Amino acid sequence: MTEPAIEVRIGDITTVDTEAIVNAANNRLWMGSGVAGAIKRAGGDEIEREAIAQGPIAVGEAVVTGAGRLPHKAVIHAAAMGYDEHGRMIPATRETVYAATRAALARCQERQLRSVAFPALGTGVGGLDLDTCAQAIVQAVRDHAASGARFPERVVFVVRNEEAAAAFRAAHEQFRSS
Repeated sequence: MTEPAIEVRIGDITTVDTEAIVNAANNRLWMGSGVAGAIKRAGGDEIEREAIAQGPIAVGEAVVTGAGRLPHKAVIHAAAMGYDEHGRMIPATRETVYAATRAALARCQERQLRSVAFPALGTGVGGLDLDTCAQAIVQAVRDHAASGARFPERVVFVVRNEEAAAAFRAAHEQFRSS
């Protein structure tokens, strides 16, 4: 198994030097606040229009759009949380974050995207704690690599602060030593 190179950075996901970035999406694919709002503001409304045209999707799935004005080849919209038919929130869980991450990585493999940046999926509106999120995402990256996938070759976790960075570093170290 060849694991991708993994990096943890504090910063703005819209400016990271990767071929693709992952949007912390909801299953209806509209882009409101948080990571989704930042991507929409920086990349343009066309990203949201293209995403919504592909939805709604199941929680745990992911779709790809263009990147608008962003310096990336693609935006991968990974739905770690969402809303039911009555508009009630379906919160993020370890399982939905894991599934959405695997789906995003599958989109990278399909399109042979060499590098991708992930935010802390499900930790904003989705309500998931950072440690659980980091463990689910790192496990999904490892499992994707173990499946024989060649892409992505590099995964960057882009987070807002040192607390989140520490959670991702700890999850990565935990899985590296196991």
